[in-house]
Amino acid sequence: MLFLLPAYLSENTSITHFSPVLKEYIMQTDYFFVENEKTARKVVKFFAPEKKQSDLKLFLLDKYTENADIKEAQNLMMQGKDFGLLSEAGLPCIADPGNLIVKWCHEKNIRVIPLSGPSSIILALISSGFNGQEFTFHGYLPIDKSEKKKQIQRLESLVQQTGYSQIFMETPYRNNPLFEDLTKFLSPNTKLCIAANINDPEHEFIQTKTINDWKKAKPELHKIPAVFVLGK
Repeated sequence: MLFLLPAYLSENTSITHFSPVLKEYIMQTDYFFVENEKTARKVVKFFAPEKKQSDLKLFLLDKYTENADIKEAQNLMMQGKDFGLLSEAGLPCIADPGNLIVKWCHEKNIRVIPLSGPSSIILALISSGFNGQEFTFHGYLPIDKSEKKKQIQRLESLVQQTGYSQIFMETPYRNNPLFEDLTKFLSPNTKLCIAANINDPEHEFIQTKTINDWKKAKPELHKIPAVFVLGK
């Protein structure tokens, strides 16, 4: 079986926010697909502090991974070993490369078991006040300045034409430059939700304002996990 295991969005989140069954699955599983080994070990320790770290057998699965890179792990699964799939934050396979192994499991008739947990994308959307019936997640915007401008304006146009909420992210250390671009390229009356430090009991920041109002109240977002939503 392949367990799709959620990770916390903030290290300060109380473990009471998660189902106790998560610990049970982690305790009974030694094999994990992970996007980042250091993060994965911290997540395992968070949910199951008594589990021996030396028992963990971690297989890297990131955006560069191909099936050939995880052949050993796939062979173990074919032999009947259970695996867990851990994202760096939130649910695996959303803004995360884990779908590669999930797809393979379906092809091999290996059972896939999703476990509930937080998704920063969904939590940002439901907190925005925007359309939650129709929305699109775009991942990361282009790094190139001219391409980024085109994409920002395209997303604004989609909101106006369709009413669909448009969701995107940025690498945390580029958040402040992205904010500057948004306030520069978007129309003053366009509405933007910024959801940062989601699930952090002390530092969570979620606000929806017009671009004109954001210009008067610039947030500090440097190196802070954040999700951006454009909507009506």
